[in-house]
Amino acid sequence: MQDNHMLITLEDGTTKEMEILFTFDDDATNISYVLFTDLDEESTEVYAAKYNEEGDLDMDLTPEEMEMCEEVLGAFSDEQEN
Repeated sequence: MQDNHMLITLEDGTTKEMEILFTFDDDATNISYVLFTDLDEESTEVYAAKYNEEGDLDMDLTPEEMEMCEEVLGAFSDEQEN
């Protein structure tokens, strides 16, 4: 991950550039998360993934992790509006 962009590899082996909205750490689990959007899509869909120190992504989040990411995104959005 560099600056506010990162490349992800899709299932078909192609890469896609994504824009990083922000990252955060869950202090209870010591897991780092990144929330990002697709630069090529006009939709406002936000994706979430776990990542490690090497920058490897794991997009297989539990329902609890997804809920936490949605809550953090909501708080971030509220903060940006104010």
